Amino acid sequence: MTRLFNDPTAFADEALEGFTAAHRRWVRPVTGGVVRAGGTPAGQVAVVIGGGSGHYPAFSGLVGRGLAHGAAVGNVFASPSAQQIRSVARAAHASGGVLLMYGNYAGDVLHFGQAAERLAADGVEARTFAVTDDISSAAPEESAKRRGIAGDLPVFKAAAAAAEQGLPLAEVLAVAERANARTRSFGIAFSGCSLPGADHPLFTVPEARMAVGLGIHGEPGIGEEALPTADEAALLLVTSLLAELPEDVTTPAGARAAVILNGLGSVKYEELFVVYRKVAELLGDAGVEIVDPEVGELVTSFDMAGVSLTLTWLDDRLEELWRAPADTPAYRKGAFGTPEAAAVPGTAEGTAATAAGTADETGDEDLPDASDDSRRAAGTVLAALTAIAGTVDTHVEELGRIDAVAGDGDHGIGMQRGATAARQAGSTAYGLGAGAGTVLAQAADAWADKAGGTSGALWGTILRCVGAALGDQEAPTADRVAAGAAEASAAVRRLGGAEVGDKTMVDVLVPFADTLTAATASGLALPQAWDRASAAAESAAAATAGLLPRKGRARPHAEKSLGTPDAGAHSLALITRAVHGVLLHSPNQH
Repeated sequence: MTRLFNDPTAFADEALEGFTAAHRRWVRPVTGGVVRAGGTPAGQVAVVIGGGSGHYPAFSGLVGRGLAHGAAVGNVFASPSAQQIRSVARAAHASGGVLLMYGNYAGDVLHFGQAAERLAADGVEARTFAVTDDISSAAPEESAKRRGIAGDLPVFKAAAAAAEQGLPLAEVLAVAERANARTRSFGIAFSGCSLPGADHPLFTVPEARMAVGLGIHGEPGIGEEALPTADEAALLLVTSLLAELPEDVTTPAGARAAVILNGLGSVKYEELFVVYRKVAELLGDAGVEIVDPEVGELVTSFDMAGVSLTLTWLDDRLEELWRAPADTPAYRKGAFGTPEAAAVPGTAEGTAATAAGTADETGDEDLPDASDDSRRAAGTVLAALTAIAGTVDTHVEELGRIDAVAGDGDHGIGMQRGATAARQAGSTAYGLGAGAGTVLAQAADAWADKAGGTSGALWGTILRCVGAALGDQEAPTADRVAAGAAEASAAVRRLGGAEVGDKTMVDVLVPFADTLTAATASGLALPQAWDRASAAAESAAAATAGLLPRKGRARPHAEKSLGTPDAGAHSLALITRAVHGVLLHSPNQH
């Protein structure tokens, strides 16, 4: 378990603060994460990596010359928000464009994609790339659905080394694609991990057993086997990876591979070396030439007891990039022949970069004008945000338990961070005289920023859509509220790609919005229409227990979730009922 922490909700921020204090030679803090202390050389592509906390040395520990130019760091096991990613990318950008790289998880895909769109609007050329190395998370024919685990490192390094050579953005992206296509990983675990403040692990492994094919967020494995010896573990890892070669590698005999034996958090280095001796022997017997192997903790999962093996099958170009020097807090290789010329903190260039990273926080101080009717309605909106936060607080442990059945167990704490931040931002905006639309817009940005993850992106979208429908000038009507819910339903489906039947929050959002629209169109007042829609939401949430997930982290463990409702669907139903209680007592009904 995680023993040393203060406020669990502040753990990620405090860890990042301590990390930057300890590694000022390599990094400096910016809003949302860290960038190289010396900045990015002018004209060089900035490789910005990122993901949730809890995986050190990924992601902040990999920032430095020869590797990443910046890292966006989210909350524990939650993707950084689009705002955080954009801030780090703007601070790292040096006119050569930005490549945003991350593991293939739904929340990261959403937030990094949104960040790229915002960067483009800022005039910054940006591309995104998701690493998909974990062979246990999808079949070869669906490799694009695979998640990114320890294979992040060789893919990140290949792209960063190409950027260091001065290649343009399109060519750096092509290198990432090539490295990813030739990278495979597989993991096992002997115990689960515990989040800061939690009194139990996200999953458990029976005595004398091991979980096979697990991820790095506390997801349970795809199966269990008897606890192996070190040699038996090595044999499982090697045979699993040799069974799936890249298309252009016909046989392992004579092939070259970068090899990473990765500790997931609490397997000691000596244990890793015992396993690696057999890994090296087995690969040698297969005719594989091992190139610059790495044995140690490179992508972790808090205190999880487990290991993963990664093979990146090299060609001449990828080998050159894998062997290229790197100098970061947690990963160093070789030596650079010349010092790096770049912006230094305190210089005009360094100050400009820092200002760019914080521009988002200083440019929206003036609130739009609002009518008296909208300001009065904003009071009801704030009461609803307060009720949402209270409901999430009440059910946070329940939501975590539901999510842990087939996911990573962080839905409750993520919703709590988001709802609390939304209430606080809404309260601040209301106190400044904002209208209903602006209160919801401010709450939406705060929820997405503080929660991160998939739910952060989707709840930010929901609140923003409803806020846009209400606006700041006219008194809200039942029809306009329903229109906002309908747009939120459509926007969430566009953003996340899920549809009814995929076992996600969409299974609740769609019937809720459809029922609310029909009820208001029939002439029902908003409290009565919302009550009818909430009943539909509750029924739909319960029905997700009988569905198999087709999206998100629960998908590889679909059968485990039968009989349990989807956590996102359940939390949405709880929230709709909480808001109904506010509407019943609101004086602003139309």
